[in-house]
Amino acid sequence: MPKNLYIVGAGASSEAELPTGDKLKQEIAQFLDIKFIDDDYYNFHNNDITESNISQAIKLFVNSAVTRDIQPYIYAAQQITKAMPLAISIDNFIDNHNGNKEIELCGKLAIVQSILNAEKNSLLCIKNYKLDFKQIENTWYVSFLKLLTENCTKENLSSRLKSIALIVFNYDRCIEHFLYNAFQTYYGITPQESVKFVNEIEIYHPYGTVGNLPWQNTNKSIEFGEIPSPEQLLELAGKIKTFTEGTDPDSSEIDDIRKNVLEANNIIFLGFAFHELNMKLMSPNESLPEQFDIYGKEPEISYFGTAYGMSDNNCNIIKSELKFFRYNDVLTDEDFSNSNMYINNKLTCSGLFNEYWRSLSLN
Repeated sequence: MPKNLYIVGAGASSEAELPTGDKLKQEIAQFLDIKFIDDDYYNFHNNDITESNISQAIKLFVNSAVTRDIQPYIYAAQQITKAMPLAISIDNFIDNHNGNKEIELCGKLAIVQSILNAEKNSLLCIKNYKLDFKQIENTWYVSFLKLLTENCTKENLSSRLKSIALIVFNYDRCIEHFLYNAFQTYYGITPQESVKFVNEIEIYHPYGTVGNLPWQNTNKSIEFGEIPSPEQLLELAGKIKTFTEGTDPDSSEIDDIRKNVLEANNIIFLGFAFHELNMKLMSPNESLPEQFDIYGKEPEISYFGTAYGMSDNNCNIIKSELKFFRYNDVLTDEDFSNSNMYINNKLTCSGLFNEYWRSLSLN
């Protein structure tokens, strides 16, 4: 069955009012704008639970370490705060300081705290024991569900879900959380049945997430948007991956991610910024499997994508680079006669589904 591969970035989550990369950087900078004096800590901003959690989590980590020297972490937190306006993203910044364990820990703690806060304040947060689908009716999440369920009975849903895969560069659990609740409401099924359907979909998070949802793993899980304790925060920080960790075949799903890129018939970019680091992570490049026949024409494939707010010039460069996304420099321009490029800088994620509905249909 033809496979649609969705590559999801922060712009997609923003439709549910989660922060984009720039907003996330600002929040991380604020949360890490702290200093320690003896056994106490002082914030340069409001003394709230989020900053207290990060401070306490750092102290917990240091107290369990051999050296018990907190000063390097104070310096690392301040370095991140000062550098965030200059960074492409927090991921890029951590990767640029590969091997600096203090920056890595502080950055991961702030990522987890920021994302859980964002989940809590998002349109997808459960309120009064239910998810208000009316609030998100005009988002891509609902469009995506409509595409999955179009002319599809509950009995046929499993096979349809196996025809898609998602590579999600966001740390949040919005997609899984939405589908788990939406399948129950749409098909009138039990939570257990909904879990089964969500698990039919290949979903990869190259940089990890802020933890398992309770229905994914009741052991050491955290609710969508729950405020963690310092102990939880420290544990959840361990689930965030750097670029190096995300591309390690022994500790990541990088081989499966690149295999999906190779085998997709349609690749759809949603709210994705096309940052070089993330493109490099997914692109098979020199790790093409030997059995994959790259000699000859590029198999027919279509690229769809939002580039909302990008310049026309940048869109043209992205299209040019996508020609070699799967095969690096093995093929030439002449080999791409069967490829279709639909990278649109006028469309939001929900707008892309409206524009290319028939092309993306799973019927």
